[in-house]
Amino acid sequence: MSVGVDKAFIQKLSEFSLYLNSSLESLKNKQVVEENVKSGEAEKEEKEEHKKEIIGSPVNKVAKNIPHKWASKLKTILFSEQKIEARLKEMAAKISFDYRGKEIVAVGLLTGCILFQTNLLKYLTIPYQIDFVQVSSYGHGTSSSGNVKLKKDLSRDPKGKHILITEDLIDTGKTLAFMAKYFKDKKCASLKIACLLSKKARRDPSVSLEVDYVGFDCPNEFVVGYGMDFKDEYRCLPFVGVLKPEAYK
Repeated sequence: MSVGVDKAFIQKLSEFSLYLNSSLESLKNKQVVEENVKSGEAEKEEKEEHKKEIIGSPVNKVAKNIPHKWASKLKTILFSEQKIEARLKEMAAKISFDYRGKEIVAVGLLTGCILFQTNLLKYLTIPYQIDFVQVSSYGHGTSSSGNVKLKKDLSRDPKGKHILITEDLIDTGKTLAFMAKYFKDKKCASLKIACLLSKKARRDPSVSLEVDYVGFDCPNEFVVGYGMDFKDEYRCLPFVGVLKPEAYK
């Protein structure tokens, strides 16, 4: 008789154990769903805040710190100094990881690269050398002519070197495609490209170009600051701003 009772008791324990496991699994699934919802909401809020910053950052917040002549011609601030610095740290961490155990030559495209290259490199944790090239494709207009000319070459032989090109803005992509071919023809060990802004809406469909590190996707606006200029003005603004159309038309 006691054996029967023991078997029934064991059966009940087994059923209760299955019930507990099922309940725990349901609870875990509920927690995962709630966490995903919260994560999604947080991501949405972050995107909305970023959108507000991109679209609605008023120039008057920084107007007193820049020439009045320039402030009056800016429509909005596209990327703030704080936003850029945070993104540069992320880019530098990725570059340092990708080049771990190697030394690179950071090649800046003058003159637009000056702020981007300087502030990106200060966050790298790998050894690097700095060099510059200068090419011409814009002149004094608002769009690339597409006729790329090399005005200043490297001060060293790139053969066998790991080259990282740094550029402020990639527009049609023709300049970077020209430089990529140039360095590959010089037998560099590897070639990667880092840019602050990528204006995909302006990319020439005939250009085959791989950009390895991008700070931000840029809307099809005429942007200045953080290395970018219009007729040699605005270049060293600590943020990226959008010019009013009447300022360049």
